[in-house]
Amino acid sequence: MKLTDIKQILSERDLQLTKSLGQNFLHDQNQIRRIVDAAAITAGEKVLEIGPGLGPLTEFLLAPAGEVLAIEKDERLVAFLKGKFATEPKLTLLHDDALFYVKKHRDWKNWIVASNLPYSVASPILVELAEADEPPKRIAVTLQMEVAKRLAAQTDDDDYGLLTLLVLLRYEAQGLFKIPSSCFFPEPDVDSACITLVRRPNRLLPVELERPFKQIVKCAFSQRRKMMMKLLKQFWPVEKLNSAFETLQISPQIRAEKVSLEQFIRLTNLLGAAVVQGRAKDSGK
Repeated sequence: MKLTDIKQILSERDLQLTKSLGQNFLHDQNQIRRIVDAAAITAGEKVLEIGPGLGPLTEFLLAPAGEVLAIEKDERLVAFLKGKFATEPKLTLLHDDALFYVKKHRDWKNWIVASNLPYSVASPILVELAEADEPPKRIAVTLQMEVAKRLAAQTDDDDYGLLTLLVLLRYEAQGLFKIPSSCFFPEPDVDSACITLVRRPNRLLPVELERPFKQIVKCAFSQRRKMMMKLLKQFWPVEKLNSAFETLQISPQIRAEKVSLEQFIRLTNLLGAAVVQGRAKDSGK
């Protein structure tokens, strides 16, 4: 589907795009092929596409995939897609809110995600997928460049933060390429990029400590310019914090942006039991 096709379809159907839904349609065929290549779909695999729009990426995904589940929030686009792919047996099209859908459906173990994500909900969708009981094995998605940089950030980078840690607890970032604004219609006001995330072969934390990990990093990054120790003291006993920081040889004056994923994991192992006990006590009230 080329730019002229997109404009013609929108004109013929009198479709006015909705900015709040992040409707910027990727039309550049070369960039679409690069996304499909990044997804590394092998014959017969199941693919989740979020926000198919008019279906330019969908067309390319259907060739290698065994099944494509496409979730579209805009009812007008769902009607178009149903007509366009009426004879395509490998496509399941849902009219739904993708963020709510992935919150409800927690098993994506054998799935690949390949999408031009709606920018307004890209971050929460990725966090939900990463925190699923069984996350997708591979994710290749188009995002705002700013968000992609956060996912690829290293400790002490300006972009390193909460999103980095919540997603990279379960994934490794493997490759990022820029997609110019001219490849979209309408052209977005921000730079875009496709990033590839590959699920880690083994969990870095036991399942029961993943929620404490999230609590710790959210607290640590709640005020970036403050010392992490002071922030954590609001919720964890000072003696336990002092002991953990000393064991890990972390300075009490350190800020969260200078603490690595590995250090947060070790800190969670040391503090986690107290967090779990606290939650259990609270839930019993």
